Amino acid sequence: MEELPKAKNEKPTQQSLHQDDADEEDESVKQLEECSVLYLTLQDCLVENNRNWKACQAEVQALKACHERKNNNKKK
Repeated sequence: MEELPKAKNEKPTQQSLHQDDADEEDESVKQLEECSVLYLTLQDCLVENNRNWKACQAEVQALKACHERKNNNKKK
């Protein structure tokens, strides 16, 4: 089967599905600070895996660890 050419304005598939979510207007993502990239990676994984949390446990654990580091740094 022949592959159709991609439209010029189409985003590459490897690019974050939620890349624009971290815009200045998105306060909820901005509040995550250094964990925002991990949050968006988790969201991408969930979209790609039909919201299957079991398939995204590496991303869940990475986000959890980031939050724990952030909270520990605030206590110091």
